[in-house]
Amino acid sequence: MSTTVTVVTAVAAFMAGFSGVAVLVRAGFVVGPLAAYGVPRAWWNRLGAVKVAGAGGLLVGYAVPVVGVLAAVGLVLYFTGAVVTVLRARAYGHVPFPLVYMAPAAAVLILA
Repeated sequence: MSTTVTVVTAVAAFMAGFSGVAVLVRAGFVVGPLAAYGVPRAWWNRLGAVKVAGAGGLLVGYAVPVVGVLAAVGLVLYFTGAVVTVLRARAYGHVPFPLVYMAPAAAVLILA
């Protein structure tokens, strides 16, 4: 595994994990927009857990590459859904946020 792949994977895992934990601890900068977009509160724990699991999967990918690739695919799909949710809420100025989190996971796929 190249240094580039190692670093990009670590960044993707950190960003997804940070985002997931922020949802789980109900950080205002995350849950405020979720509420504004109409995401039901009952989903928040699951959404946070999915992001944390994706981060963990990326890290497991260092030892089992197929797990890392599958985790990256899952995170790209997750953040694609986040973009759709933001667009449906007509919060066009917020579209860059999920894209920033998606970018490193997509880069892992490109580099893998």
